[in-house]
Formats: sequence, structure tokens, C-alpha cells
Amino acid sequence: MAIEKLQKRLLQGNEALARGLVESGCVVAASYPGTPASEILGSVKSWQQAEAVEMHVEWAVNEKVALEIAYTASQTGLRAATAMKQVGLNVASDPLMSAAYLGVVGGFVVVSADDPGPHSSQTEQDSRLMAMLAKIPVLDPGSPEEARELAGVAFELSERFRIPVMIRPTTRVCHACQDIELRPVTRLERTASFKKDPSRWAATPKFRYQLHLELNGKLAEIAAYGPTAPRCLNPEVKSRRAVVASGPAASYAKELFADLQLWDKMNLHQVIQPYPLHSSFVDSLLAEYDEILVLEETVGVIEMQIRDRHKVKGKLSGMVPEAGELLPEVVERLLAEFAGLTVPVQVAVQAQGGRRPTLCPGCPHRASFYAIKRAAPAGIYPSDIGCYTLGINLGGVDTVLCMGASISQAAGFYQSYRVTGQRKDIVATVGDSTFFHAGIPPLIDAVAQGARFVLVILDNVTTAMTGNQPTPAHGSPAGRAVHIESIVQGCGVGFVETADPLQLPAFTALLKKALAYSREQGVAVVIAKSPCLVDRAVPKQKRRQPTVSSACTGCRVCIDQFECPALRFEPDGKRVTVDPMICSGCGVCLDVCAFKAIVREEIP
Repeated sequence: MAIEKLQKRLLQGNEALARGLVESGCVVAASYPGTPASEILGSVKSWQQAEAVEMHVEWAVNEKVALEIAYTASQTGLRAATAMKQVGLNVASDPLMSAAYLGVVGGFVVVSADDPGPHSSQTEQDSRLMAMLAKIPVLDPGSPEEARELAGVAFELSERFRIPVMIRPTTRVCHACQDIELRPVTRLERTASFKKDPSRWAATPKFRYQLHLELNGKLAEIAAYGPTAPRCLNPEVKSRRAVVASGPAASYAKELFADLQLWDKMNLHQVIQPYPLHSSFVDSLLAEYDEILVLEETVGVIEMQIRDRHKVKGKLSGMVPEAGELLPEVVERLLAEFAGLTVPVQVAVQAQGGRRPTLCPGCPHRASFYAIKRAAPAGIYPSDIGCYTLGINLGGVDTVLCMGASISQAAGFYQSYRVTGQRKDIVATVGDSTFFHAGIPPLIDAVAQGARFVLVILDNVTTAMTGNQPTPAHGSPAGRAVHIESIVQGCGVGFVETADPLQLPAFTALLKKALAYSREQGVAVVIAKSPCLVDRAVPKQKRRQPTVSSACTGCRVCIDQFECPALRFEPDGKRVTVDPMICSGCGVCLDVCAFKAIVREEIP
């Protein structure tokens, strides 16, 4: 059925937000994948194709590049957007800060998806604080429908005040589902037209001061902008107590006001623009209420803009938790306590046992880490951000800081041991997408500074952790593939070899060769190239099924040190078996078993 004939569709929050961007006339969109924002750009591409809209949609090499591409489109008068997760905004912070001063022509929306919890991030930082630092307005959707709605509001706000605008959905909004009415796509029919003005677009520090003053003036006006003003959801009620909520906490509060019968007892205000908070709203709050409860994730951004600390209860007062999600049960307890009701008893859920997260059966990264441990058993193993971080279960990951840091930390470890007269084998691991994202500058630095370590680039030919998005090694229809080997050689590395980690003996021997080189000459790079098995684009191979013979001694090395989910230890028989339902047939376990008890079946 054609999209034009559909009135409503059940959409994930990221799909709804993408729909809002396309409906509002966005024609340039760039992103780097990161949960919980990963699905936004793919959905933009899907809506673009479904609606036959002329757009440029790209997976950029990192968030900084994505923001710069989209911002430049706004300088030409087009509507543009960039999307990333909250830690990705750190990478893009440099151009964001400057863009706030320079302003925009076409609407420019920065989507920064936060991860309170956190569920899949290094931090649960609040992007609204970054918006405050940059001095740009931020909008806080509480549902998929509001995310779609605020996309249009953000473009209007951006063009009205010539300023970048942030939309900040959280994990619960990004991954919730809701029936969304599809609206017609706005076709603005604009043409790119960059008007040269060096005093603005290339402003020197002297002129940046004036731009800063102008930015402050814009914020004051935005704090009085009607379409983004807070909404009182029950204005007919006259009370001396009020709840102020934003994001998912506002959605929970709406439902809980009914459950706790609070709609006629106190006022509920939803804030969709936490920064800058509307000045008239702050004045009315302080004038009309004696007690104010503020519910927001994750930092008290709204709370700190309400001047009277004696009236406000929230994170700064200690009533609302300062870390973690405000889940429905938490919001219920806070509302009941604030209203003077009996606080609901929280039923403790007993933790259930289960298998810890681990790499997939047949994942080439498992073989890489196992080989690293065998080649450098006393080494230090800095690693990076990706599904391969699960190498920590295999004892192959010692540090994880941020994207690209494994290479910098490997150099830091080398220099630390060197200056104290010690030597240590160091084997760093980084994924292929992460290497393109943030690994090239530290590799250049390591070579230039004479560091000595082995870098294993885990090239599974995709961005696996976030949904198998392409890397620059795939190229694009309009461009060419960029090969990792060429980049590494261009960085000045003298040892670069590629091998399949599933060929465990040969791969282990290559790592030992690389270690020998690194000890005497400098950085050695091994590219462990083998495709991700869950990538739908990878042709599936038929392999013979491994089985365990009677030679198994029950030593558990394959279970405890290799940790393939397809291998199971049977306590009764004190031996290992292979689960044929999940075994990929990669055969690496045949080389792991010292007793050669794991063999191939005769029949494919």
C-alpha cells in the first residue's frame, strides 16, 4: 500500500522523528551510528525513498564530520539535520559551539539521543547541559509523537532566530512505539545559495565577541517564544502545589496523575523547551505555587533555572535521584510523596540468573582475542568501543575509555613503561568503523613518537554493534571505497599484514611475528579481517558441523577461556557438547581443544 493512503502507522520513536524531519523539508541529513540514535538516519533514508524526495543522506565517518556537513547545508539556506548519541555530541562539540555563534540560514537541527541508565553507553550525560554550554535551545520530547511534532517546531525555531536547535530524545522515546499519523511532506523547493560574508562566516575573535552578544539576545527572545512555552495540562485547577516535568517523566506523570487521582489536586506542567526556560513561566511558578516538584532526566537543568531553592523539590534538593532513569515506579513514588499520599510499596524483583552477554557464535572477534592471549599472555590489552568490548569476558580487554582511545592508551602504556626502564607487550584492539572514526590521528601520533605496540584492527566489514551500517571501506554510489591497509601505510606504519582470525594457528603465528617487530622497531598493525555473521549482506557459508568425541577430558578450556555459546558443559557426563541450533560451524574450537576432541562431522 502506498504511504499516501495510510492514515496512521505504528512507528518506533526514531522512525517518527525521522518522519518529522522529512515532513518538515529537511534535504540534507548526516549521522554516525550510536545507540539509541542509530535508526534515525536509516529511517530518514527510507522515508526519502518512499516519498521520492531529493535529499542527501549519509553515514559520515564520525559525528564531527556529520555535524559540519549538515551545518554547511544550512549556511546555503537548506534545512538540514544531524543525529548522534550523547557521547557522539562530545565529538561534535567543537563545530557545535562555533555554529551557535555564527548562526544559520536554513533550519539546522541537532538530534542528540541521551541514554539515562545507561543502557549502552559509557556515560548517562545530559545533552541539555551541552546545549546550555553552546547557548542553543533544546527541545525535550516525551513520546514518539512529540518527537515527530518537535522536528517541525525545531526547524521553525531555528529559522526564526537563525540558531541551531537541539532535539534531545532519550532511549525510552527513541525505542518506544506509537501510532503516528503520516502527514504530507513539505517540499520547500529551495535552491542552495551561499552568500559570501567573511565577517560572519569567517569571523575573527574580535567579531566573535559581537556574535556572542547577539547570541545572548537570541536566547532572551527564545525564552519568550510562544510555540515552545511550557503547557499546563490542567489549568482549571487552582492549587498551591505544582509538578513540572519534561521528557519521558512527563509522559509517566500524565498517566500517574490519573492513577493517583491528582488531576484535581495539583497542577501539572509539561516543559518541551528545558533551555532556555521561559522567563514568564519561571515568574508565574514562583508567584503561584508554594511547592514545586521538578521531574527530569538526568540533571536538574530545569530546576537550576528556577531561582527559588526553597520552593523547588528535585535533584538539587535531594528528593529526586541524581542518577539513573526516572522509571514509572520511581515517578509514582515521587508523586505520592509530594502529594502526601501513602507511598506505594515497591515490590523487590529478585535477580534472575542467566548467561552474561557474550560474542555471537562464530564471531571472528572471539578468535582474535583468544589468539592475542596466546601470543602475548602477559601483555596489556587496551580496547575500544564496539561489540568487541565483550572481549573483556575472554580476558582480552583491560581498558575501555572512548572511541579511538585504545591506540592512544597503547602509546601511553608504552611510554609509561619505557620512561621507567621497563618493557611490556601491548596489544590494542579497535574495530574497523571505530578506526575510521577516531583511530587515525592517534596512530599517526604513535608512529611519530616512536611508540612500540601491536594494533589489531578487528575488521568485520561493517558497523556491527549498531545495526550493520556501512563503513568508508564500502564507499558509496558516488564515491570510492577507502581501504584500511592504505590508511595504515599512509600513517607511516612499517608492519601491516591482513589475516583471517578464524584460521587460528596461522593468525596466532602472525601476532607473534608482529610482537617481535613491535619490540624492536615500532608499531605493528594486524588487520583481522573476517565478516560479521549477523550482517545480512554477507553471503552465508555452508560448513560441516563440529562434534565432540570421547576424547574430551572435561578440562573446560573451550568453555572458560574461549566462551563460545555453542559449547555446553554437561556436568553429568563431565564433558562438552555442541549445540547444533546455534553453532555457526566456524571450526575455531577444533584448534582450541588441546586434546583434539572436537572434530568435524562427516555429513555437511
